[in-house]
This record gives sequence, C-alpha cells and structure tokens, in this order.
Amino acid sequence: MLGRREMDTTARRVALGVGAGRVALGAGIFFATQPALRAMRFGATNASGEAVAKLGGGRDLVLGALTLAARDDREALRAALLISGTCDLADAVAMGVSARRPETRDAGIGGVLAGGAAAAACFWARRRLAD
Repeated sequence: MLGRREMDTTARRVALGVGAGRVALGAGIFFATQPALRAMRFGATNASGEAVAKLGGGRDLVLGALTLAARDDREALRAALLISGTCDLADAVAMGVSARRPETRDAGIGGVLAGGAAAAACFWARRRLAD
C-alpha cells in the first residue's frame, strides 16, 4: 500500500502526464488537423469539420496548459483535473454517439476508450490529491 506522500507523488505525476498529453494532442489537432484526424480514424473532412476539430484542439491546449500551470498548487490542480475530466467524459459520450454511424464508428470507439480513460485518470488523481 502506498503512503500519503507516495500517493500524492503518483497522483501529481498522473495529473502532469494528463496535462502534457492534452497539450500535445491539442497542438496536433490545432496545427496539423488533417493528419491528426486521420490518426484518430476519422475520414477526410471539409473546412467546416476542420474548423470544429480546431476548436477541440484549442480547448485541449488551454486545458493542458492550465493543468501544467497548476502543478504547484494542490487546489488549483484539483480544479483543473475536475474540469479536464469532465470535458473528457463529455467527449467520451459524444464519441459514443458518433460510434453509432458506420462512417465514424472506428473513431467513435477510439474516442470512447481514450476519453473514458482520460476522465478516469483525472478523477483518480483528483481524488488522491484531496486534503
């Protein structure tokens, strides 16, 4: 069983990993939208779809930066994890809806798994960082 200090260290590492991963994913989606969408198993999209994807990329950049900036403030980090985890949970639900359509099924399933895992990591770390 991990002691309080080791648990805090592990939770903080998870939180910072989630933040860094979010920055990387957000930057990829924002700056290299078409390759990122292909990697996420979406098909080709038009300018409108690319613009919507960039919105999500920008959101992830900001949330990741917020999480990393909060690294030395336990309460701010917990708040950032709550916001990030909630967004990830909403993404998982949205991707689950997308999985119902054949043309977005693979991306939808991947999004449910990735969003669900990210939400679980955020909520786990947040709980472990409680006072």
